Amino acid sequence: MLASRTHSRRTVLGILAMALAPMKPSLALGQSQQTIRLNVPFSAGTGPDLLARILGEELRQRWNQPVIVENKPGASGNIGTEAAARAAPDGLTLLVTVNTFVMNASLYRSIPYDPETSFVPIAEIATGVLALVVHPSLNVSTFSELIALARSKPGDINYASPGRGTPQHLAMELLKLTAQINLTHISYTGSAGAVKDLAGGHVSAMFLPIHTALPLAETGQIRILAVGSRARAQQAAQVPTLAELGVTDFDVDLWYAVLAPAGTPKDIVDRYNAVFIEILAQPNVRAVLDRQGLVARGGGPSERLAELIAKDRLRWAKVVKDAEITSE
Repeated sequence: MLASRTHSRRTVLGILAMALAPMKPSLALGQSQQTIRLNVPFSAGTGPDLLARILGEELRQRWNQPVIVENKPGASGNIGTEAAARAAPDGLTLLVTVNTFVMNASLYRSIPYDPETSFVPIAEIATGVLALVVHPSLNVSTFSELIALARSKPGDINYASPGRGTPQHLAMELLKLTAQINLTHISYTGSAGAVKDLAGGHVSAMFLPIHTALPLAETGQIRILAVGSRARAQQAAQVPTLAELGVTDFDVDLWYAVLAPAGTPKDIVDRYNAVFIEILAQPNVRAVLDRQGLVARGGGPSERLAELIAKDRLRWAKVVKDAEITSE
């Protein structure tokens, strides 16, 4: 009887130990009904949101696992990014973001995360081309004419951006530094007002995502002078790059990436990286991205994204310092 009770007690203790033991993170992916959360620190309809919804649906179909997109906008992405950084490193919460994620580290005196240590890079997902555009009332048709006019009238030409520290803002500040011109910044609280005033001639210039610029150019509301990417945009092959026009070391693509909280095991990172490569290779996915002016990157080693983050952090820190940009 005593032996039986001892055996029973051991059995109960064994069951309790298994119940209380933490689940191995690698078992959460594709092997349970636990929900995967894709954290987007920007509002619905933005580039990161679009990509998160594409990836989320593809993951759901492949792994037969619930996937939801959570939009947590605010403070230039800092609020949602902080929430993702504090999530458990179990592979069930990922961050889908844009390179503002790195720029904020230089723009703000303090941010609630570190781009290099608070996250584990998974994959670069896509890039978006920024186009340098002007309103027709400026009476310039080429980049060289814009530079000549800006140098003849320092500070007279204004340009718009969706806000201080946004990629569009820093791209123009980098151009000002590189081309040695002086333009006046008009900051907006989002893209809608900036684009509306640009099309209406209330501001003269701007860097715009190529898919936003093309319809406005086709109707004569703006002129596209160049693109800020290394290569010409697929959607506007006739438009030269700034590098072709003599602006050296100028690459201001938007890049979009997926990251996981620091401490996420390597097997989880590798599995996500592999599935994102598969997803981005699909012709239907590439077609959707192309319509949005985005180019699928195809994943690649997570180490490559880590190198990109470190490089961009130094690069934009120098631009912010040299241009004396503040978050206020």
